[in-house]
Amino acid sequence: MKPETRKETEPRQLFGRRQTRSLSASKQSVFDEALARLQIPQELLNRGNLKAVDVFGKPFEKFWFEIGFGNGEHVKNEALAHPDTAFIGAEPFINGMAALLNSIRDQDDSNIRVYMDDAMAVVNALADDVLDGIYILNPDPWPKKRHWKRRIVQAEHVERFVRVLKPGGQLIMTTDIDDLAEWMCTHAANNPDLRMTANSPQDWQTPPPGWIPTRYESKGVAKGRRQTYLVFEKVGRLMA
Repeated sequence: MKPETRKETEPRQLFGRRQTRSLSASKQSVFDEALARLQIPQELLNRGNLKAVDVFGKPFEKFWFEIGFGNGEHVKNEALAHPDTAFIGAEPFINGMAALLNSIRDQDDSNIRVYMDDAMAVVNALADDVLDGIYILNPDPWPKKRHWKRRIVQAEHVERFVRVLKPGGQLIMTTDIDDLAEWMCTHAANNPDLRMTANSPQDWQTPPPGWIPTRYESKGVAKGRRQTYLVFEKVGRLMA
């Protein structure tokens, strides 16, 4: 019998502490105001079939989604560098969300929206073929075998990523853990609608053009850890 898979509408259990330290009064104030203004309303997610214009109230040339943005340096700087691109960032942990919201308080945030919960709820609510790209940067490796099912990159999730990507859209994943790199590469490569853009192993250690590193990535490189960059493109079975 085929094992049951979780329906797209079912919530996914998140693991780990949602908050590691209390926010100062000033950061809490910024957090409360900015989250109320920038968080995607649950009723909008419940409606589904979302496009950028639904989320932002106006159209954008491009539309990207970053899953698990940590402290938000990457999504912040991408949004600043590309004002004509809409960015959604999902991060379930309060301190990471607070760090992003505090860091963008003095910049134009009209092309940023956030979601402080399971990123797959956003993926499930998006219309088909709407995203130009998805970033999954240095996700939690969950190194123990019994915890591998908690990894964000799973076959069923990759199928959902492919659904919301435009033809030619990119799934960009990074890690400095070789085991996780192999895991993510295998799951993406097994999907017939994705094509790896690398032509040689050297390409895996070369960041995409115009790459903006995260603080975690920069610290890792400084300590001698090797970052792997996995870039897959949606091609579609009829186009392959």
